[in-house]
Amino acid sequence: MNSGAQHPDGPAQPLRSDAERNRERIIAAARTVFARDGLSASMASVAREAGVGIATMFRRFPTKEELVDAVFSDRMDAYADAVTVALEDPDPWNGFVGYIEAACAMQAADSGFADVLTMTFPTAKALEQRRNEAYQAMVRLIDRAKATGRLRQDFDPSDLVLIHMANAGVVNATGDAAPDAWRRVVALFIQSLEAPARGPLPASPGHEPLYKAMLRAGQGTTTPPGKSS
Repeated sequence: MNSGAQHPDGPAQPLRSDAERNRERIIAAARTVFARDGLSASMASVAREAGVGIATMFRRFPTKEELVDAVFSDRMDAYADAVTVALEDPDPWNGFVGYIEAACAMQAADSGFADVLTMTFPTAKALEQRRNEAYQAMVRLIDRAKATGRLRQDFDPSDLVLIHMANAGVVNATGDAAPDAWRRVVALFIQSLEAPARGPLPASPGHEPLYKAMLRAGQGTTTPPGKSS
């Protein structure tokens, strides 16, 4: 028997240190796997990348939502900061365009984050709080850009979600084969958004239907314990 096990302070600290090392190893591996393969990557593939067993993986992160929260919290902070920077631009249209370009560039740089912006994870509290803060700031940004007369008046905040969904699709489809294809798509979007509009748009799907779509997409990434995909 390990004599240190009888000391209340003896064995606990090494176990906590091992657990923390495993946690950091899993997060680092998940960054690599999600950036390469997107959020469709299985928890088992993250465990293999981290060099830990699947049981260890699920002890540290019982659900993929918890792992996503840990991996992408800093990226969601950067995303929210991009909206803040856009609001500080003295030219609201330039701020609006700069935000779209910056957010889509973040998606292009990380396939996992490309997916995160098109999904919602209700139990990932910190991630969703930052997303909601960014959304409210985006609404202000849109109103300011419309007030200048440069952004078409029928643009709806939910259209930003559609732009992110479309950009994520381009990023995931083109990958390394055409890594800059997203830039052309984003430029086409931006040019279509500037007033005067050439014609009316179809009705917006609205916030609630898009939220349901994002929720369904997020739930589709969850892998039950013991499953590889």
